[in-house]
Amino acid sequence: MDTWTCFIRFLLGLSVETSQTLLQGLLTQTEGSSQADEETVQYIKEKINENLSAEKSINLFHCLNELNDRSLVQEIQQSLSSGRFSTDKLSPAQWSALAYILVSSGKDLDVFDLKKYSASEEALIRLLPVVKATHKAVLTGCNLSFRSFEALNSVLSFQSSILRELNLSNNDLQDAGVKTLCAGLRRPECALETLSLSGCLITEEGCSSLASALKSNPSHLKELDLSYNHPGEAGVKLLLAGLNDPNWSLRTL
Repeated sequence: MDTWTCFIRFLLGLSVETSQTLLQGLLTQTEGSSQADEETVQYIKEKINENLSAEKSINLFHCLNELNDRSLVQEIQQSLSSGRFSTDKLSPAQWSALAYILVSSGKDLDVFDLKKYSASEEALIRLLPVVKATHKAVLTGCNLSFRSFEALNSVLSFQSSILRELNLSNNDLQDAGVKTLCAGLRRPECALETLSLSGCLITEEGCSSLASALKSNPSHLKELDLSYNHPGEAGVKLLLAGLNDPNWSLRTL
């Protein structure tokens, strides 16, 4: 990032009301600052609508972030859906910058839907910090592989993660992927409450892994969707036994 870009972002950060409150003893005039901020936000959004390089788009997203613009996440998603901004050729540094912007947007990202950014494993790996910082992650039908499931295992084991709902439906998870996820599910740090694994090619073996994980950590998971899988009679019995166990939080299967 060049010095000029850093300076512009610094000035924008100073212009917001919270910064001016802290610096009010040094500022001689703050009237009209809110209107000026709104005009600046509008100007930046107009620039984002132009055909810019990925680097310039990310810098403008940073600027909106400095101005505490509440529509930042929506602006990024609209830029992606329109094709004005693409994640196809982002460098590792640009991926990191995008992840930082999304994470720092705070409450604006209560739900993270991978398809709104890029339905790819690379995007998931690069945006893993966002998954850790969101309440609900929707990763349905994104052609995820074992590498993704290992990465998600680290999210489930992350003590400070606020993730409570995870939807992995219609991915080729299979029993091996379930076993990998269960390494995180069984950890006491995992506070996941809803897990959707519909249409993930799971058999009795995968159900056994899930039952074992929930037995180790029965306090949090309340809903488990295993529709359109092949658990077999034995797999169903394993999970139903837990459903009837008063020590388990699981209530919907």
